[in-house]
Amino acid sequence: MVETTSSAEPGVTATGFGRVLVALYAVMAVGACSRSVVQVATRFGEAPIAYALSAFAAVVYVLATVGLARRGPGARRLATVACTVELVGVLAVGTFTVVVPSDFPDATVWSLYGMGYVFIPLVLPVLGLWWLRRTRSTG
Repeated sequence: MVETTSSAEPGVTATGFGRVLVALYAVMAVGACSRSVVQVATRFGEAPIAYALSAFAAVVYVLATVGLARRGPGARRLATVACTVELVGVLAVGTFTVVVPSDFPDATVWSLYGMGYVFIPLVLPVLGLWWLRRTRSTG
């Protein structure tokens, strides 16, 4: 049997450090949603790929926030999928924006590995997946 030194109850993600993660994901969700709504509504034709990716990132942040904040196996699965999609997305989009910057005339949340957001989009899913693993039930 594996013991955890976490103050969190096994299987519960929104306690202790998890509250910080939920708050960070909520801030990113609000920021990404606001940014993408303005971009899509006012300038979609200028950079449709970038703005669609920003909208997609916003949805991922909302789902991760909900998954981390709620209890139960369904919420854990949602959080795990959202954090994994976020990590893959930020790595893929980040690499693509470095290799082919001309395809992104405007930045997305995940451009240059989240550089416009102080690399929080790169670090946050790693922390989220780590926390989900740390708080999993061992039964």
